[in-house]
Amino acid sequence: MKKWLLTPMLALLLAGCQDESAKEPVENAEVQQEESTSFPLTVTDALGNEVTLEEDPGRIVSLVPSNTEILFAVGAGDEVVGVGDADNYPEEVKSIDKIGGLELNVEKIISLTPDLVIAHEMVAGTFEGALEQLRNAGITVYTVNDAISIRDVQDTIIDIGKLTAEEENAKEVVSNMNVKIENLRVKTASVETKKSVYVEIDSSPFSVGSGTLMDNMLKEINATNVLGDQEGWIQVDPESIVSLNPEVILSTYGEESVAQIKDRNGWNTVTAVETNQVAAIDGDIATRPGPRLVDALELFAKAIYPDAFQE
Repeated sequence: MKKWLLTPMLALLLAGCQDESAKEPVENAEVQQEESTSFPLTVTDALGNEVTLEEDPGRIVSLVPSNTEILFAVGAGDEVVGVGDADNYPEEVKSIDKIGGLELNVEKIISLTPDLVIAHEMVAGTFEGALEQLRNAGITVYTVNDAISIRDVQDTIIDIGKLTAEEENAKEVVSNMNVKIENLRVKTASVETKKSVYVEIDSSPFSVGSGTLMDNMLKEINATNVLGDQEGWIQVDPESIVSLNPEVILSTYGEESVAQIKDRNGWNTVTAVETNQVAAIDGDIATRPGPRLVDALELFAKAIYPDAFQE
C-alpha cells in the first residue's frame, strides 16, 4: 500500500482538490454499453481489496468532496447519509451529517450505519487506521483510484455508478462531459501558437508539473504548462517563474490571489502580468475530480484563449 504525507495536495483533496500524475488525454469515444449492475456485486478497489456488496447500498458515506459530487451527479444523492466537513456541493450536502475532514470521526460514521463508505486512494494512507476500524465494524469500504487524467475521472464516475446501481446515469454523465470537452478542443485547436501557462495552487507558492491532472487539462485545450519539464506537485521558487515568463497565470485559491500575484517582487516583468492575463479560477471546481471538471476546463480555456470564445 502506498504511504502519503499530509502535503498541500492531500489537504486540497479533502477541501476539494485531487491531483497527482496524468495519463493520456481523454479520447473522444463512445461510452461502452455494458449490462446493468446486478447484486451481489464483487469489485476490486484501488488498494487491491476485493469488495462485495450484497445489495444496492441504501446508506452511503462519502469521505471526500469529489466522490460526493459524483454520487449526486449519477443519481445516488438520496442515499448519501454522511459527507466530509468541506463538502459544499450540491446544495443538499450542507444539511447532511458531517464525518470529519483531515481526521475522520469513526464513531460518527459507524452511528450512521452505512452500507458503503467511499474513500479515496490519495487519503488512504492518512485514513488507514480509521478505515481499518470501519472494516472491523463490518462496514464495506471501497477506495476509488487517483484520477490522474480526465479519462480517469470518467472511469471513477462509471465505477461509482456501478456500485450504486446508477451505471446508466453515470454513462450519461460521462457522455455529456465528452461533448463539452470536444467543443473546447475544437475552439482551441485553431489557435496560432500555444500559450504558456503557470497554474498556482496556493500562495506558498505551490504548482503542478507534468503527470498531473491540471497538466492534462492544459494539454486538452492546446496550452503548455511552463513547469511541464518537472513532475508532480512542485514547491515553486518565485524567481523561476519570472525566468519562465508565462503568458497566462491561473490561480485556484481565491480572487484576492490575483492582486497578490501581480504585486510580487519582480513579477511585473512577467508577460502574464504585463498583459493582465492573471485569472482566478474557482478552486472547488478546478481541483475536484468529478463531473464539474469540464466546467473548470472551460474556465481555463476562456482565460487562456479569450479570443477563441468571441461570438
